[in-house]
Amino acid sequence: MTAERICVGAISGAFGVRGEVRLKSFCAEPPAIAGYGPLYTEDGSRSFAVTITRAIPGGLAARLSGVATKEAADALRGTSLFADREKLPSLPDDEFYHADLIGLPVFDTGGAPLGTVRAVYNHGAGDILEILAPGRRAALLLPFTKAVVPTVDLTAGRIVADPPEEADE
Repeated sequence: MTAERICVGAISGAFGVRGEVRLKSFCAEPPAIAGYGPLYTEDGSRSFAVTITRAIPGGLAARLSGVATKEAADALRGTSLFADREKLPSLPDDEFYHADLIGLPVFDTGGAPLGTVRAVYNHGAGDILEILAPGRRAALLLPFTKAVVPTVDLTAGRIVADPPEEADE
């Protein structure tokens, strides 16, 4: 996927028998996902207009253009949906799209390299950066907070982190 598109949601399967999908929105305001369309598959081979039909436990029920049957909706299970970057809102200085962080080199406060951001996770308690470094057996997981990650400089393409002592071991 190019940097021109950002992942804004994923299809978790069919909802009902009339072609609706279960949609997990990654947007700050989940229903806003419909306004960023058309949404594209990761490879860009398919695009969909999205109409939210209702909120459901764990996400939204939605209709996607070109999807009219339960079987067609089920076939899309696990599909990530991407929006064109220019359709997304500008973020405040202290907020970032995950796609902008992935791949950035991470340095400690003394300038020594810690690795590269491989992924950003959020399991409900806040974002976690997964950092891979040559020579480390396991990835370094750092909470994405001001205290641990005081500097994100997208212009320079780098992150400065101050990992807790136990993370350095």
